[in-house]
Amino acid sequence: MTAELTPAIQLQQLRYAWPQQPSLLDITALTVQRGERVFLHGPSGSGKSTLLGLLGGVLQAASGSVSVLGQNFTALSAAQRDHYRAAHIGFIFQQFNLLPYLPVIDNVLLPLRFSAERRLRVGTDERALVVEARRLLAELGLSAAIQQQSSVMALSHGQQQRVAAARALIGRPGLLIADEPTSALDADAREAFLQLLMNECRAAGTTLVFVSHDRSLGALFDRQLSLQELNAVNA
Repeated sequence: MTAELTPAIQLQQLRYAWPQQPSLLDITALTVQRGERVFLHGPSGSGKSTLLGLLGGVLQAASGSVSVLGQNFTALSAAQRDHYRAAHIGFIFQQFNLLPYLPVIDNVLLPLRFSAERRLRVGTDERALVVEARRLLAELGLSAAIQQQSSVMALSHGQQQRVAAARALIGRPGLLIADEPTSALDADAREAFLQLLMNECRAAGTTLVFVSHDRSLGALFDRQLSLQELNAVNA
């Protein structure tokens, strides 16, 4: 099977526990197809963020396999997982993790500084990179004036959210992981942001795994997954 035809995510007999703690995750199988947009929900403490850490290669499974975009993470060292993550996976965090001392555009361009492969998907010269950063910001609803801000700290929470999304999307990663990025927004703003995010994922062929406590957003996705139902620890 070619890389393009393999699932975006494939978990088999996945188990994980924090040191000196009982098992937190026990997932027999999970498959997410390429380009699929999946909504993952579960109560606080159920292991959602831990699962995202495993999907991003930040954490290593105690047993079983985690394959992302055709790459089995259990066969890679921590350094190799870091390299793969930088090239192929975008993250939007709940707190966004933008760098306050960098201008808006430089925050968006940051992932391209860590991955030559991701950079080459955009272009070979600096101008092409900036053009793509501005395009993403515009598509996500940020005006040219906002894009010129010398610090992201001058932006509203919703504007910072869009900068974080553009940063995660630049370089067309195969997988985008979003961990509660809309928790501080009202219902209308959440839905509007999600529609913009999904449009960009669709255009780039990017698989989206989105975690939220807000079950009302689930109808916007291709599929909803309950971690409580997936996780045999809860059985």
